[in-house]
Amino acid sequence: MPGTILIAEDDDVFSELLSTILNKAGHTVATAADGGEALRRIQREHFDLVISDLKMPVRSGLELFRVARMEPTPPLFIFITAFGRVEEAASAIKSGAFDFLSKPLKDPATLLYTVKKALEHVKLQRLTISLKDIEQAGLPPEELIFAGRTMETTKKLVQDVSRTPSTVMLYGESGTGKELIARMIHLASSRSNAPFIPVNCAAIPENLLESELFGHERGAFTGAIQTRLGKFELAQGGTIFLDEIGEMPALLQAKLLRVLQERVFERLGGVMQIKADVRVIAATNRNLATEVAEKRFREDLYYRLDVFPITLPPLRDRRDAIGDLVRYFCARFSVASGHRRAVGITQEALQVLEQHSWPGNVRELQNIIERGIILATREITIAELPPVLLGTQQTSTNGDGILKIREEAAIRTALQEYRGNRRQAAQALGISLRTLQYRLKELGLACREVY
Repeated sequence: MPGTILIAEDDDVFSELLSTILNKAGHTVATAADGGEALRRIQREHFDLVISDLKMPVRSGLELFRVARMEPTPPLFIFITAFGRVEEAASAIKSGAFDFLSKPLKDPATLLYTVKKALEHVKLQRLTISLKDIEQAGLPPEELIFAGRTMETTKKLVQDVSRTPSTVMLYGESGTGKELIARMIHLASSRSNAPFIPVNCAAIPENLLESELFGHERGAFTGAIQTRLGKFELAQGGTIFLDEIGEMPALLQAKLLRVLQERVFERLGGVMQIKADVRVIAATNRNLATEVAEKRFREDLYYRLDVFPITLPPLRDRRDAIGDLVRYFCARFSVASGHRRAVGITQEALQVLEQHSWPGNVRELQNIIERGIILATREITIAELPPVLLGTQQTSTNGDGILKIREEAAIRTALQEYRGNRRQAAQALGISLRTLQYRLKELGLACREVY
């Protein structure tokens, strides 16, 4: 398995020997003549592995190791040590270094075997992180993400572009799952072992967005008491997802264009150029071509981003997928809410959902099912659906009354089961303790014994 390796060694002859052996084995190798240069390279480039001498000018190998460990995605370390300094190397291993090699090198095979084992460890470590990301993101199965006939074209486009390094532009209404598709592209790409960093350009104040994206140096502005890495540095080797790209201010559009063209950037208040080894996936719910025509978005940036456009259909055009999505969300939220068995949905309630226009798309459907699971006992019925889905004002009023009765019953049941322990009852209902206390007050139960 080839890797990106930095050799930190002040002996030019020995450094050249290591480089030659590793280059012939297919690895990408960089060198640094002292600990200071090595640290600068680690901070601006992505390395899987550092092979470092213990004794070097400027910074020792151990000092380099301790500082490098503070990086967002620190490389693994193998130390080179002369005979008689083995105890120092062994101490470094206890602190988290992978292994050490004796100097002079016994033979190339020893080096290559140790490097191979180290890179396998890196791969396993990053795979574990990727799987945790999937679990935390709550990503549903692929067949569910692409459920519905209208998603067949989208699925083919996602599969085609995932194998390439191309920039991707995702179009679609809010709630159609643009970030979900971006994560899928990342996980199916050659960058899947590196970070996926999402940024919502509309959610960050304009005066903070530049620092958020590119980082800042200490003293760059009032309150900048220490150097801070930006999202582009945190995403090194991986993918950055720029959601709501149409909301990006004009000044930052120019800076992003430079990153896409030259693949370098500087931190705010800094002068050092940092390499941007990052794949960019952007998304918007706007028509960027119209934004360009009306001079609200840079034309040159639009063409840089719109390399491979994918448009996600709204849920109202995927009605044949609603049944599958509902069943998935029912199972997922039943577990999250502490139900002993999966809560289903009646045919009548499902028909109501299939006829809704879904202005909020899949996100709206997800929220409705989560609410229904909290209120239901065995199945989600029409009574557990929000009044807005039920049509007339009269039906809405009746439905709202039934919902309150159901909600009160669910809260009473949970409190009875957990002997009045509100924290445990809230966990069982899948809501926060604060939300439960608010509901008790709203229903007039806050000061009464309800169990």
